[in-house]
Amino acid sequence: MTDTQAGAPNGEEITAPGIRVLAQYTRDLSFENPRAPDSLRVSGEQPAIDIGVELNAKGRPDGLFEVELKLTVDAKKGGEQSFAIELVYGGLFELSGIPPEELEPVLMIEAPRFLFPFARRIIGDLSSDGGFPPFMLEPIDFAGIYQSRRAQAEGEGVVVGQA
Repeated sequence: MTDTQAGAPNGEEITAPGIRVLAQYTRDLSFENPRAPDSLRVSGEQPAIDIGVELNAKGRPDGLFEVELKLTVDAKKGGEQSFAIELVYGGLFELSGIPPEELEPVLMIEAPRFLFPFARRIIGDLSSDGGFPPFMLEPIDFAGIYQSRRAQAEGEGVVVGQA
């Protein structure tokens, strides 16, 4: 449902900005435990964990947008891999009343915020199902990632958000 307001100078209705999640899905999911069952032995050493985050968004011909959040978790103990998780979790979004210049920040910041709690749960459940304590990702600063990406692109002379 979209909120509208009367009162635009030309007599048209103003559409309030809105974002709707129409669908969520797992596009790709992988769990590797290459040293099982030895990797499951309890030891005092904590694993070194490397986390990767990638964001992708694209428009569709039907006016909707696909946003994908790719999360990778690589846990190593004593230099050997304990487990590795790769998840590509996506959503189908309908945006309304959002000016074109604000589309990119909405798709790269707000949409991943909707998807993250579900992706976090999948990773926690998967690590637990693999025999390890549940790995719960810390909240991710999607605004910081977006700003860093923009700064990097501008430094390379690329204009982000334009085709």
